[in-house]
Amino acid sequence: MAVRRLQGGGPAMSKQGKAISEAVVRRLPVYLQVLGELHVRDVQTVSSQELGLKLELNPAQIRKDLAYFGEFGRKGVGYDVNYLIEKIRGILKLDQVMLVALVGAGNLGHALCNYSTYLKDNMKITAVFDANPAKIGTRINSLEVQPIDRLQQAVQEQDIQIGIITVPAAEAQNVADRFIAAGVKGILNFAPVVLKAPEKVRIHYADFTTQLLSLAYYMDKEGTEHEQMVD
Repeated sequence: MAVRRLQGGGPAMSKQGKAISEAVVRRLPVYLQVLGELHVRDVQTVSSQELGLKLELNPAQIRKDLAYFGEFGRKGVGYDVNYLIEKIRGILKLDQVMLVALVGAGNLGHALCNYSTYLKDNMKITAVFDANPAKIGTRINSLEVQPIDRLQQAVQEQDIQIGIITVPAAEAQNVADRFIAAGVKGILNFAPVVLKAPEKVRIHYADFTTQLLSLAYYMDKEGTEHEQMVD
């Protein structure tokens, strides 16, 4: 699933004061995943060439991506796997716990609450809300679905920083407004609609339909080269 940022917040900046593109930031978790696999196999060092082969990326691109954040490798030796894991985790703030609230206790909301591959360590969904009286009071794992009117209080009491929207398009802006009023810093929107938000709030979009249509377009092109979504 590709996520696109359409508005909110300025670009990330490197230590050298250079703007870091969205593509670079999206590749960091992919690097971390491969490094984690190497760590499990007790691999101590890895070269950009080896990472490039595993990810089907240009090694020069990998070196350039990592150079935005510091000098992590040694020429002729490569990258220390454990050290690079530690550094990328820090860049992605995986050394911090960030609390998340979700609005929309439907099938997608349930699936996201049950999904623990990336959320189990540093991101935790700690509150779920819905406007449907039939869903209020039901449970998703250990979380009780709360009425939407309690959102602001819960966000502020728990210091929740991220909101996830999994409601129909017609309801998404209202939910976003509630999140913004409550003080969240970022929103992940699964509804197929562009949201209005102040510049200080960062919004990412996860639209399955858009990605499927894009995939269908490229599948119809003869001779299309293999393309990694992390690019």
